Amino acid sequence: MSLFDNTNKNVAFDRNQGNQNVQSTAFGSQNEQAFDAQPPLAADTNKLIRNTYMLLSMTLFFSAGTAGIAMMTDMPPLGFIITLVGYFGLLFLTSYLQNSVWGLFSVFALTGFMGLTLGPIINLYLERFVNGGELVMMAFGSTAVIFLSLSGYALTSRKDFSFMGGFLFVGILVAFLAGIGAVIFQLPGLSLAVSAMFVLLMSGLILYQTSEIVHGRETNYIMATVTLYVSIYNLFLSLLRLFGALMGQD
Repeated sequence: MSLFDNTNKNVAFDRNQGNQNVQSTAFGSQNEQAFDAQPPLAADTNKLIRNTYMLLSMTLFFSAGTAGIAMMTDMPPLGFIITLVGYFGLLFLTSYLQNSVWGLFSVFALTGFMGLTLGPIINLYLERFVNGGELVMMAFGSTAVIFLSLSGYALTSRKDFSFMGGFLFVGILVAFLAGIGAVIFQLPGLSLAVSAMFVLLMSGLILYQTSEIVHGRETNYIMATVTLYVSIYNLFLSLLRLFGALMGQD
């Protein structure tokens, strides 16, 4: 509805003097309605942001817990196929249940599963490299700094990063297929390049998803949480691979 819809003008004609008095209350009433409409929208956005980051924090802690269990039990890697099937299966289930309370259980199942896949990888770096603990902490710290900086920038600046959507979709698809090729054909150089690509792509995805929340294009906090969690997960793994290749001490 435009500003000029429902404009009420009271016109009184003085037949004796031929004067016309026009009283318009449109601008005042419409401005008041527009002003009154903003707080609920802002409140909805703030609620979405609060729910998203609260759920994200909980899933990160839960994922860290399952990763810790995998490390303490010295669980072997689940394997490439099992990891892909488990991830995409739980991702599809979460997307299907996103508007249901069961979506919360599904998102914890997804992030818990991803934590289980992360534990054996961390153990591998701790066992393979003399400075493995340092590499893990560097990757963890760098991931935290990147996420908090980019997410904070998108929240405070309120810039619109929707233009990045198409580029990110194509870039992630290409990087994902290249990563599968690197695993199948055992190409370390390509794997390293894919990790560098994912650092850039996941950083862009954090900006994009946060912007979608701020501007009201993403209204489901479960799916917003999943996107941010996947960004953090891939960012951490990619940084860990890069640090291991560049600074790892056998």
